Amino acid sequence: MKISKKLIAQTLSVCMMFGSAQVFADTVKVGMSAAFSGPTAALGNGVKSGVEAYFKEINAKGGINGNTLELVGYDDGYEPAKASPNMEKLIDQDNVIAVIGNVGTPTAVVTVPIANEKKTLLFGAFTGAGLLRKSPPDRYIINYRASYADETSAMIQGLMSSGIKPEEIAFFTQNDGYGDAGYNGAVKALKDAGFAGADSLAHGRYTRNTTNVESGLATILDAEVEPKAVIMVGAYAPCAKFIQLAKEDLPDTHFLNVSFVGSAALLKTLGDDAENVIVTQVVPHPESDLAGVQDYQSALSAYDSSLKPDFVSLEGYIAAKLFAEGLKKAGTADREGVIDGLLSLGDIDIGIGETLNISSNNRQASHKVWPTIIKDGKYVELDWGSL
Repeated sequence: MKISKKLIAQTLSVCMMFGSAQVFADTVKVGMSAAFSGPTAALGNGVKSGVEAYFKEINAKGGINGNTLELVGYDDGYEPAKASPNMEKLIDQDNVIAVIGNVGTPTAVVTVPIANEKKTLLFGAFTGAGLLRKSPPDRYIINYRASYADETSAMIQGLMSSGIKPEEIAFFTQNDGYGDAGYNGAVKALKDAGFAGADSLAHGRYTRNTTNVESGLATILDAEVEPKAVIMVGAYAPCAKFIQLAKEDLPDTHFLNVSFVGSAALLKTLGDDAENVIVTQVVPHPESDLAGVQDYQSALSAYDSSLKPDFVSLEGYIAAKLFAEGLKKAGTADREGVIDGLLSLGDIDIGIGETLNISSNNRQASHKVWPTIIKDGKYVELDWGSL
């Protein structure tokens, strides 16, 4: 039997592929467990939109090494009891290569141990909690965003530089690990600045997935020193209600929120009470002219033209882009390979105005905090001195 030269060439090509490290499945599945329903649905759906927008963009360009990325997402409603089985299903049944963009600290309490146990990467979670930033670091946890400690420390430094005294600061936080992470970061920043009374500052709290803020507000209104600033670590619905109620008694007080609050949802919920509310961000402004942000704007429009650019979906897009860069470096579409690929990135510029870094010594790509303030119904860059 005579064998054609074309068939021989094809056979050799296949053998070379399987003899090398460049073997990929046709579709690379990536998982996500986030709140697609409930009081924090705007966050989960926002991150998901950003990730899928980038996946659609990269797939349209031929994918990664010729293979497409597919996001498999499950709704956990921001509840740990739902996040845990979601995580196990993604890893054991859907066979995802990694999990990306999970939303929240209380859910991370259960998903981080699962990622470590099942040796599957949890990348770019939408939380700044310390449990994802251990020292020494967990191999299977890599972050994009600045931590809550980074954000609240920036708030403390900014407030003090504007002339507000430490004793004029109060706190309103979610009564769980998320609230604790932001509060502890701020207290540490105050102590580092030489203020010994940080632990005695007024601290109101509320229960996750509720808008029962009245008790927390009462705690702050009873403070010995009327606060000129309230640092808030919560979700948009309760934080908006708190601000609306608090402004009746504290009209000149500054209200500061960490990025997890959900900027677009907070602005919409606050309505006429939004003016001068501050939110620290972990991504640049979604309407900036930075090259990487313009890529995001185009990708989001192509994904769903009804969606408007916002901070949350931009973070999802950035996380997905970083993940893809790691997968390109990996050479193999397996769970250990993608981690090695990400850790080999080192310094990387994706066009957001800051050089990011992921390496064996640094599992958090960015420590940058962008402060913003609401003026005339939109977010603008904040100069702390203007306060």
